[in-house]
Amino acid sequence: MAFDSANLACHGHANGFGLYRYDSIDSLILIEAAGYMNNLDDNCNLAKGDEVHVYSWTTAVRTGTLNRVQMMGVTNVIANDAAASAGAVNLAEIMTVLEAGEISSLA
Repeated sequence: MAFDSANLACHGHANGFGLYRYDSIDSLILIEAAGYMNNLDDNCNLAKGDEVHVYSWTTAVRTGTLNRVQMMGVTNVIANDAAASAGAVNLAEIMTVLEAGEISSLA
């Protein structure tokens, strides 16, 4: 699949940084890949230093099984509009919050 801006929610901005939640059935490796999110193509406004909480679902967003929750940080945004990757957002893992086994044990 591809990035879906309908599944990106901004929880707020403070002191110049944003906190976001993104839900997807895409693998975390794909989401973390350079250019998965793109400020120009996807109409986003992510900035270096923003935090994105990624909720990985196995089958369907918010109705399937929650597989993993991972905190990611925006490490770079390509600002050069002439570059082939203009607007590309780079994410890096900060930490894994929950994995499938931990989630199922909460019931």
